[in-house]
Amino acid sequence: MKIHNKTQYRSVLKSSSLIGGSAFINIFIQMIKTKVIAVLLGPTGVGLMNMYTVLSTTGSTIAGLGLQSSGVRSISGAIGENDSLRVAKISKTIAITLWFTGIAVCILTIALSPIISQQTFGNSQHVNPIRILSLSILFANLLVGKTCLLQGHRRIADIAKQSILGAISGTVISIPCIYLLGESGIAISLLLTSISLFTGGVWFSRKIIMAETRISIPEFKSELKSLLSFGLPVMGVAFQGALMAYFLRLIILNKFDMAGVGIWSAAFAISGVLTNFVLNAMGTDYYPRLAAISNNYAKVSNEVNTQLEIALLLAVPALVITVLFAPYAIELLYSGKFDQAVPILRWSVYGILGRVISWPLGFIIPAQGRGILFFIVEFFSNITHLLLLYSCVNSFELVGTGIAFMLNYLIFTVLMIFVAKKIAKTYISRRNTKMIFLSIITLLVSSFAHYYIANAVLFYITGFIFAILVSYICAKRLSILTGVKMSDVKMKLFNKR
Repeated sequence: MKIHNKTQYRSVLKSSSLIGGSAFINIFIQMIKTKVIAVLLGPTGVGLMNMYTVLSTTGSTIAGLGLQSSGVRSISGAIGENDSLRVAKISKTIAITLWFTGIAVCILTIALSPIISQQTFGNSQHVNPIRILSLSILFANLLVGKTCLLQGHRRIADIAKQSILGAISGTVISIPCIYLLGESGIAISLLLTSISLFTGGVWFSRKIIMAETRISIPEFKSELKSLLSFGLPVMGVAFQGALMAYFLRLIILNKFDMAGVGIWSAAFAISGVLTNFVLNAMGTDYYPRLAAISNNYAKVSNEVNTQLEIALLLAVPALVITVLFAPYAIELLYSGKFDQAVPILRWSVYGILGRVISWPLGFIIPAQGRGILFFIVEFFSNITHLLLLYSCVNSFELVGTGIAFMLNYLIFTVLMIFVAKKIAKTYISRRNTKMIFLSIITLLVSSFAHYYIANAVLFYITGFIFAILVSYICAKRLSILTGVKMSDVKMKLFNKR
């Protein structure tokens, strides 16, 4: 049993490190582009980029029909049954559907661009950028088909490479657009990024050898019906999430203007930059693993707790660093004009911790194919977040956005604990409960340190030592769980040099 557990922990750590590492690099590359916008255009430019991204994401969500989640689930299931012909038919069904819906939503976005511009920005000055974004929706939609193939086959290394290369090429191409064209270049940069990501998806998915087969119209209808039976509720979840993101920004835009949106988005981008690598790994590798054992409650509980423990050990040091060095992070990744983001960042970190805790539990719902329950749970969470945000920004101004985020994930985590117990008899283990409690205490110490240590030099020296200590303890625990000795890691790094 001990050997099995260490192997399982090592597998989770490996996939989390691989996907997470690529996500971290990807986010870092995106931050370079954001830094350029922050320096050249200030908070207003960052806010505008954030609004354009949300509009593009909303269109992509509608066009995608939830096929990424249902496609991965169907392809991984067919692979598990060694049915290569069905894998090929599912892939063709997804590709054909995505072409059709991508073009349809692209045309619809172009037609509605005057209305979207007026309703979002209060004027018609953004019609052409929105039309440019419609093309990014098409390429993002086509990428879904390639991602389904890679993820369904668990080509984790290829997914990581594709993500990194796409981000690099997109940033290298798009930065000159922003430099030369100013705000007018933001939409073009987003389009070029989506094209580069799609190109990478095509390149890496070509390595997968597909069985030669044709799909008849009845077979196409049958496969599409199966995909949409789970995909549409998932799309509903994603769509309401995109709408929530849109309405959140509208609330902030109306109360604090576009600069407020920029400051808020900066805080949340940084709060997640060091932990999104853990969350990305959950969606890429953990979800297919969980789907494969979704009917075995004992295995589900074991998998959830394993993932949760690894996620906490990886995320907590990153959250501590974020809290302690928030002002430097804001200055480094954005500029001094974003200093109002610091208190938002420190509050939102607790929401990120809630996300790290709740997501391993939350993935049980889609893994079991419970599309309607998934929709209801997410709808409740989104409505709660909107109400909390509206209330908190009226009471606490811009910092209220961080408080609302924290409160929302506190409620959501409690809800996920209840749901996991009901549908899969899954509980958070005592060891993980203890670790969650210690994680909260650690973050509280980090948060309040700047109130009690007035001298800046002393604060950063103390903070650096504390961050190193927390990181060492977590790394030591990972070493014990996985059987990988820290000295062995050091030796490998030394030999590589």
